[in-house]
Order: sequence, then C-alpha cells, then structure tokens
Amino acid sequence: MPPLTQPNSADLDLVTMLHALGDPVRMELVRLMAVHGEISCSPDHLVVPRSTLSNHWRTLREAGLTVTRVDGKARYMTLRRADIDERFPGVLDAVLGSLP
Repeated sequence: MPPLTQPNSADLDLVTMLHALGDPVRMELVRLMAVHGEISCSPDHLVVPRSTLSNHWRTLREAGLTVTRVDGKARYMTLRRADIDERFPGVLDAVLGSLP
C-alpha cells in the first residue's frame, strides 16, 4: 500500500484547511475527533456512502487536519491539533466553538 500523503506541519495552509472545513460532514468528523480523539473511518451515526466518506477523509488528511493510522484493513483518524494550534493559534478553537 502506498503511503498516505499529508503536508508537513510547516506546510499547513490556512486557506486549504478552511476550505476542507467548509463541508458539514467534514466539520462533524473534526468535531468527533476533537471530542473523542482517535476515531474509526466509519463513525456509527453518520449516514454517508462509504465512497463519499473516504473522499471526506482524504480531503481532511490532504489539508493537514488529520493523521491516519492503518491497522490491517482498518483506518483510524486523529486530529492534528498540536500541529494546527502551533501553526494557527486559536483557529481550531474558534471553528469548533462555532458548532452547536
């Protein structure tokens, strides 16, 4: 399996990250990671086709918002909170604080 691409911490781009957060499903995935830490690639309560969900995860990873851990056939995602907070202090808190 080829390695999953994601930007280095120094290469995180605010516009790219905000664009990735512009979708309600991706915002929910980020919220879940902020609350629960690492989550599986298929959260139980999301009713989204698997292919669409995979695309959302790819968008989040390529924007630098998540890191993916592969365990056999399973994938687990974690929010790159420390990297994001270091590069853009307060942005993630502001985004998450805007959620109901």
